[in-house]
Amino acid sequence: MLLIAGCGIVIFSVFGGYVLNNGHLGVLWQPFEFLIILGAGVGGVITSNTKVVLGQIGKEIGHLMSGPKYSKEHYLELLTMLYQIFKIAKTKGLLALEQHIEKPEESPLFQQFPKFYGDHHAVAFLCDYLRLMSLGSDDPHQIGDLLDEELEVHHIHYGRVATALQQLADGIPALGIVAAVLGVIHTMGSITEPPEVLGKLIGGALVGTFFGVFASYGFIAPMANGLNGIYSSEGAYFKAIKAGIVAHLNGYAPAISVEYARKGLPDESKPSFSEVEEATAALPPA
Repeated sequence: MLLIAGCGIVIFSVFGGYVLNNGHLGVLWQPFEFLIILGAGVGGVITSNTKVVLGQIGKEIGHLMSGPKYSKEHYLELLTMLYQIFKIAKTKGLLALEQHIEKPEESPLFQQFPKFYGDHHAVAFLCDYLRLMSLGSDDPHQIGDLLDEELEVHHIHYGRVATALQQLADGIPALGIVAAVLGVIHTMGSITEPPEVLGKLIGGALVGTFFGVFASYGFIAPMANGLNGIYSSEGAYFKAIKAGIVAHLNGYAPAISVEYARKGLPDESKPSFSEVEEATAALPPA
């Protein structure tokens, strides 16, 4: 909804201001200019990206419209679930988690936490590291470095769509100049026409420059920035898992490990210490 509202404000402000200044909207309708700019821009995006990235663009624009998928409830459930896992690992050992790690889709432990259980990527991410720990890899520095590397790969993977949109935003203004130059060339070929005809041709040529800048800074660049913001916000979910695992490997009690995980969450959706304490106190016996 914010995406739609933002685009609506941009359109209303630009075209509304133009009309209020006695501008004629018909002059701005230059379909051949739009074809040159958008066609060349889309062609550039296709040339510089893989099929996988191109296939993700529509999906990620939908993601931008819906916003970050993790809310305060998701974070609170995650912290509660981590507490339960660390408590089992402390009291019964990591081997007690083996049935949950190897078949997470059948795990009654994970099923207690439906938001986490329904996130396949998060489940696989956690289980991979619990499996490594159960196999004897318990050096917090090595696991921390490995987590950092995977999180970086994850960020790059999901950031490719935002990068593609930013490349388009960077190129569109220049392509607007290309369209404008072509319009001027067309105008010069009609130099013998009367002034009213030349005026329309020159105005049409300048629309190319206008449209390139308008589309770039009004829509495409903000969308790329919005996606980067969403990816950064959602990355905090996995960073919380990392912080909790590293704290657990350093020998801290479950409550302290969970507090380490809580500290890195976004302020606007971070559960309070008392909320986490209340949620963990309500858990069934491990």
